[in-house]
Amino acid sequence: MVAKQAQTNGAKPASRQIAMVFDLNKCIGCQTCSVACKMLWTRDDDRSDGTDYQWWCSVNTMPGRGYPRDWEQMGGGYRNGKLQLGKLPKRDDFGGGWDFNYEEVFYGGKGTDAHLAPTGKPPAWGPNWDEDQGAGEWPNSYFFYLPRLCNHCTHPACVEACPTGAMYKRPDDGIVLRDEAKCEGRQACARACPYKKIFFNHARNISQQCIMCFPRLEQGVAPACARQCPGRLVFVGYLDDPKGPIHQLVHTWRVALPLHPEYGTGPNVFYVPPLAPPPLDKTGAPDESKSRIPISYLESLFGNGVSQALATLKAEMAKTRAGKKSQLMDLLTVYHWNDLFGPFTRDPSTIQLTEVGRK
Repeated sequence: MVAKQAQTNGAKPASRQIAMVFDLNKCIGCQTCSVACKMLWTRDDDRSDGTDYQWWCSVNTMPGRGYPRDWEQMGGGYRNGKLQLGKLPKRDDFGGGWDFNYEEVFYGGKGTDAHLAPTGKPPAWGPNWDEDQGAGEWPNSYFFYLPRLCNHCTHPACVEACPTGAMYKRPDDGIVLRDEAKCEGRQACARACPYKKIFFNHARNISQQCIMCFPRLEQGVAPACARQCPGRLVFVGYLDDPKGPIHQLVHTWRVALPLHPEYGTGPNVFYVPPLAPPPLDKTGAPDESKSRIPISYLESLFGNGVSQALATLKAEMAKTRAGKKSQLMDLLTVYHWNDLFGPFTRDPSTIQLTEVGRK
């Protein structure tokens, strides 16, 4: 079924696949990855270019309704190998930022009489609307952060759904891109994407999404979201490189899992599922026999491999505490930052503009 699907969806299998792994046990929700992407690829100070509301990389609190709002209920992807066109997110599902009276406060000459306050109609939603709310009841409440971006899927539903041939998957590295000159803004790609990580540019009448910083990758530099992460939790590399961190985490140790594998697109962004302290019983003692974050919820996100992945993580952590060596814990600890990025460790400051122009 997979081979047939790969032939019919218009995206030929890539000879190699660049992938990413996010270790959710390190993510503190600082939004550095989101801001790094925002500053590099889209604008937030000029609505005339249509990208003001776009956050190609976003970090949401889980459990939560996410960004766009309730994206997990909008459909898309594949079912029994057949393309499904889901619901198209509305502009309000993405929401936006607040407008403030900056001019009055900073340039109005009112001194201490004017204070920052929202102006105009408040947005109905936003990228971090339900931040840190989570679920559960005290003292056993819980939440974790989930960075999300385009998954650059092995079987991209967006490519098959595109009626103009604007979307394609690069054969040499598997990155999913679009030719904006061919895009007519029909948004079939957004309906087909089950992760709802495709944005409509209302100013230019085209759709847009994460491009995995391919101009950086072509120069040997890791994507901005990964490079700027202060927690050393984002791994980048080729999925088929047995010595690289991606292959080891996904295939060797099997602790990195795709988000919603049931969508059938074969996402190439993977996640090390979150551990959590055991819940407390009525006496306030930890109950080691139970999981604070329900395994059923984690399975609804990352599939049936969650229990085994968590068991492997706990076993390797116990080994380290006992004074033994653990290759997995050394890999996840990341003692040296360049161990994160495989072949993409080049310092971007060393690249000359003329060199980029020749490329």
